[in-house]
Amino acid sequence: MADHDLSGFARGTFTHDGSTRRILRRGTGPAVIVIAEIPGITPKVLEFAERVAAIGCTAVLPVLFGTPGRSAHPKTDGWLKSGLYTASSVWQVCVSREFTVLATGKTSPVVSWLRALAAEEHRRCGGPGVGAVGMCLTGGFALAMAADERLLAPVLSQPSLPLALTKSRAGGIDISAEDLAAVRGRCERDGLRVMGLRFRGDRLVPGDRFAFLRRELGDAFTAVELDDSTANPQAAMPPHAVLTEHLIDAPGQPTRAALDQVLDHFRTRLLEEPGGSPAETRSGT
Repeated sequence: MADHDLSGFARGTFTHDGSTRRILRRGTGPAVIVIAEIPGITPKVLEFAERVAAIGCTAVLPVLFGTPGRSAHPKTDGWLKSGLYTASSVWQVCVSREFTVLATGKTSPVVSWLRALAAEEHRRCGGPGVGAVGMCLTGGFALAMAADERLLAPVLSQPSLPLALTKSRAGGIDISAEDLAAVRGRCERDGLRVMGLRFRGDRLVPGDRFAFLRRELGDAFTAVELDDSTANPQAAMPPHAVLTEHLIDAPGQPTRAALDQVLDHFRTRLLEEPGGSPAETRSGT
């Protein structure tokens, strides 16, 4: 896939606690924070954001690493150039103090910035609250963000942290005990629902991680687990990126059904009143 020129996306910045990052936006209506996977905001991530905007939400994409719009597929730039770009994004994450890659029972510091962004986008866009989807290394961020009551629709797509190098790391996720308790309380008290997606054979997202979330959140956790055979075979890596690189965007495909479930999650939580009617929203640009 060729690079995306970012047409159709407004550009801006957001500053919190002395840290300023670039932001891309598309659409109107309640905000959904789309937190990209490694190596960054690829054309496939932008396609997902366009789908979010098409249902009546504002897709908000913070630039945490990588070059927005740049393709990472070897068919575009070749294996060497694509590999070097991906490695540079991984290096950005590994050396940054904002990301907790290995530690268990700890929320990454960047989540504080993301919560502040969600609060600002809620103020700007209106609606009952905010949605968030994290992917790969950022997958667990959407869970930790849900400690804030403005986050109404968290989605964890192939949450890959902490890296599953040991059994204890495989059976946990990158969230502090305090934040997890807050999310659990919201599930019990407010009816918060958390959605997670993974391919069953994905070693970066072991089954023990989803088993942990089922134990902690009970019926409030909806797990979408797909057979590896349902992944797009044209992707450059083994089955992993459910909503982007490994999506087969055609009716009847399991990955398309998973995408539709995510979009329905946002519709139900952000666009409909409890009685089923569309929620009033204040448009943003």
